[in-house]
Amino acid sequence: MVAASATKQVAIIGGGPAGLIAAEVLSQHNIRVDLFDAMPSVGRKFLQAGKGGMNLTHSEAFPDFVNRYRHRQQEMLPLLQTFGADQLRQWAHDLGFDTFVGSSGRVFPTDMRAAPLLRTWLQRLREAGVKFHVRHRWTGWDQQQQLVFATPEGETTVKADAVLLALGGGSWSRLGSDGAWVSQLQQKGIAVAPLKAANCGFECDWSADFRSRFAGSPVKTVVASLTDSAGQRTERQGEFVITERGIEGSLIYVFAAELRDQLEQNGESTLTLDLLPHKTAERIEQELRSRGSKSLTTQLKSKVGIDGVKAGLLRECLSKETFTSERLLAQAIKQFPLRVLRTTPMDEAISTAGGVCFSALNEQLMLQTLPGVFCAGEMLDWEAPTGGYLLTGCFASGFTAGHGILQWLNAQA
Repeated sequence: MVAASATKQVAIIGGGPAGLIAAEVLSQHNIRVDLFDAMPSVGRKFLQAGKGGMNLTHSEAFPDFVNRYRHRQQEMLPLLQTFGADQLRQWAHDLGFDTFVGSSGRVFPTDMRAAPLLRTWLQRLREAGVKFHVRHRWTGWDQQQQLVFATPEGETTVKADAVLLALGGGSWSRLGSDGAWVSQLQQKGIAVAPLKAANCGFECDWSADFRSRFAGSPVKTVVASLTDSAGQRTERQGEFVITERGIEGSLIYVFAAELRDQLEQNGESTLTLDLLPHKTAERIEQELRSRGSKSLTTQLKSKVGIDGVKAGLLRECLSKETFTSERLLAQAIKQFPLRVLRTTPMDEAISTAGGVCFSALNEQLMLQTLPGVFCAGEMLDWEAPTGGYLLTGCFASGFTAGHGILQWLNAQA
């Protein structure tokens, strides 16, 4: 590719992974890159996501990896073929950070931390000439189609040869992703699918007694299953946490998209839990029948292995009639119906679905009706579960948009 002229200036709005990797691509081709972010520093959601261990990507086979993007597999496929899990691991290695595959298949930097990786990355970008402008909140375009920013010193405008919008979704507004860009693009006639909570918790309307006793308690070693609208059943083993309002945790996020969609269609949804995956229903029934003079609570704890929060869930969600039959109770333990009523608020979600529709973009992620304006990252209409898929999708779209900008600038020249 022929490098565009150094007199060309690109404005990137958003300092998350999508914006930063696009800045890296452009800075390697003699482009002046100015990156703007509304927050006092960039990469805040990146750092937050890495607090429990920086999960960069996932090691599973590529067809299974792409399948995680649900209804947007077709659109995400070419992006991931260009910059997928292998390329992301190589990028980290080139930055000086080796990676390893954990027992779950997730990929982490060897030191598990996000801060050193981000710090090294930003230093490399600065050395390549990328200029960062923080506390610059983008508010749209003026009549001359210049970018308008609100800053502590007042309003300022910027004229650029190309623009990348990498503004994130609508969750974690305290870290900069507030979805305020939606109205700006809709005013320009850009198709934007409504933002929805993804990788979120769900509300269950617990009783006051259950909430006071078990909020914050982990529910460990269960198998959850759910059948989607197409009749496909998904099953995963893991754990989740009881909250004041409902449930959350890594096991719940696996099913979050389908639970949310069923809630929208039916007003409620039910996740089925196997509370004792290592025992059959027949064995549980036998253990319940052998209690003699013991109370049911004592037998559940000492013989069956159900106590604490699991016993609380049985009392909270099952009918009184279920406890009068060992067979019904054993079946309920193996196929426990956990009914959810609402998603938790979108701002509390790890990520969001919805965003700029792919139909509004060309293959290089440029807006069809706004030549020279590109979009990338979570603000596009795709979603994926946690486990490295979100981050890889952001890198892939930012990398694609960066190269798309180069192609467009060269075509203009």
